[in-house]
Amino acid sequence: MTWLLTGGAGYIGAHIVRAFQKADMPVVVLDDLSAGIRENVPADVPFVQASVADSQTVASALREHEVTGVLHLAAKKAVGESVAKPLLYWGENVGGMRALLQTCVDVGVHRVLFSSSAAVYGTPPSDRVTEETATAPMSPYGESKLAGEWMLKDLATAAGLRWAALRYFNVAGAGAPELGDRSVANLVPLTFEALAAGRNPQLFGDDYETRDGSCIRDYIHVLDLAEAHVTAARRIDEQDSGDLYNVGRGEGVTVKEVFETVRAVTGNNFSYDVAPRRPGDPAAYFADPTKIEQDLGWTATRGLDDMVRSAWDAWQAN
Repeated sequence: MTWLLTGGAGYIGAHIVRAFQKADMPVVVLDDLSAGIRENVPADVPFVQASVADSQTVASALREHEVTGVLHLAAKKAVGESVAKPLLYWGENVGGMRALLQTCVDVGVHRVLFSSSAAVYGTPPSDRVTEETATAPMSPYGESKLAGEWMLKDLATAAGLRWAALRYFNVAGAGAPELGDRSVANLVPLTFEALAAGRNPQLFGDDYETRDGSCIRDYIHVLDLAEAHVTAARRIDEQDSGDLYNVGRGEGVTVKEVFETVRAVTGNNFSYDVAPRRPGDPAAYFADPTKIEQDLGWTATRGLDDMVRSAWDAWQAN
């Protein structure tokens, strides 16, 4: 069984590639390198530089490498940018996925594992989020991920697709120094960047009704996330199924607790600046991972200290 991983040269994708290799699951990477880094792909992994919308190249890759499943990770993913440029996100994330799925149907690939997001929930009505929690995305990014899930469900009905969608919560950490998160849209690297520039990190709102006044989120180590993909891909290979799964640790961490962990790891007793709340930021939400634990036998094993320490090692190395 060989899997084609779209977006495999990115931060999360690079970790998934290595997890598949460790599990002896052959993988091919397709990435247009608009955000990914070619060096993130191991030399012994076949690499195709192309957009998922390039149907001819994608079809050739599927046939040449005898691909049996597609793990679709490639997407635009900045919430703020999606609000400013909604048509870009509908074109790239929804249009790109539609083209990819059409190519899979044309070639005869009937297994798809989709990288979705907790952004599909928007502001949930309760802190603990299950897969049955109502979806109400608050950005074009979240809407595009929900539309991707809809396409999978519809194609399963129409063409017998085997599929799964993993709804990620907040990803952090690194599996190796060279694989750190270079995006400054996420809290941990954003904090490191501020410290490196001699600035205080920003805390958006300190008056929420939480244990310390700052927002609560579910942080998951990128290695745990990568292993969840291996487990889900095996499930798709073994069973004719289709389902949605939250991927998180099942417990919330406040922004101030993240800052305190960064202080302990870096030895930098920094201060932070309090900024106004960002519109639409819920006070707290975190995953209920019961379903993925029961169905797939997967559980996150790494804690916040592991995430921050590995992320700091990678930041210093790069």
